[in-house]
Amino acid sequence: MTKVLSIFRKSDAKAPRRKSISLDRKKARAGWIFVLPFVIGFVLIYIPMIAESLIYTFTDVTATSLKDGIFSIKAVGFDNYQEVLFNHTDFVERLVSGTTQLIIDIPAIIIFSLFMAVMLNQKMIGRAAFRAIFFIPVIVTTGIIAKTDLATQSTTSEMEGGMESGNEAQQSGGVSQIVSAADFGALFSNMKVGGELQAYVVDIINNIFNIVNRSGVQLLIFLAGLQSISPAIYESCSIDGASAWETFWKITFPMISPMILVNAVYTVIDSFTAASNSVMSFIQDVLAGNSANYKASYGVTMAWVYFLIVIVIVAVVAGILSTYIFYQRKET
Repeated sequence: MTKVLSIFRKSDAKAPRRKSISLDRKKARAGWIFVLPFVIGFVLIYIPMIAESLIYTFTDVTATSLKDGIFSIKAVGFDNYQEVLFNHTDFVERLVSGTTQLIIDIPAIIIFSLFMAVMLNQKMIGRAAFRAIFFIPVIVTTGIIAKTDLATQSTTSEMEGGMESGNEAQQSGGVSQIVSAADFGALFSNMKVGGELQAYVVDIINNIFNIVNRSGVQLLIFLAGLQSISPAIYESCSIDGASAWETFWKITFPMISPMILVNAVYTVIDSFTAASNSVMSFIQDVLAGNSANYKASYGVTMAWVYFLIVIVIVAVVAGILSTYIFYQRKET
């Protein structure tokens, strides 16, 4: 009997074992199959282009024959970076002004989109129509419509610049601004509010159209996060007697905090790469040769400096917000 058992054990030991693949690994493999075309294109197309543009920042590119497309390349080290950052103040001024404007716009866009997402998440008649209305500016300001809008704005600004009448110029300036600092001066006169906060509120109100225009994607992301919260949590809060204010700060805000991080990073990148961004348009003009006293290598250098600044700002924003993010752990 013992010999028979030993024979069966040896046969079981020699039999090959089938490797079982977990569901997570199957999903990971399927995910890599979907992103494989992008990875191949990124490695074969984008990485060589990025490396070539980085090399151009350390060279002086001169067109010897535009007809034949012949260029001469001369290594200059870090001279392009020194020239762009210290000798050409136009780029630095636009960079500082654009970054300062982002400090005003990004918190306003996040707060407005979160507020509207909470409002549109409530049960009401025509909720789908209101959601579509807030997303319409995202569709309208893309593609050919956005280019047409920019061309119209440039034509309008040229026509307004050509006006010689002081009254007409004053009227056009009054239309472009909803409120002024003097309006809030009387409101905050009896309150101990500094001029910086007053100027911040004035800038937000005057840019309310731009803020609403750029909040569509963030609003949808917040809506998706709000709908992922279980209604049972809100029911337990109401049974315990929690108010709507307490429920928002104790339940909704912590559980929606990952979406705040996603929207903050998205808003930073979208604001820095928008077609209406003054720095982006300036770099494109330099690369196209429309700006005097600027070489093509200067435009590539400006683009890389701008890219590094954007990466640093995104890392700072993500690092600060990550310390306050709450991730719900699901029991397995």
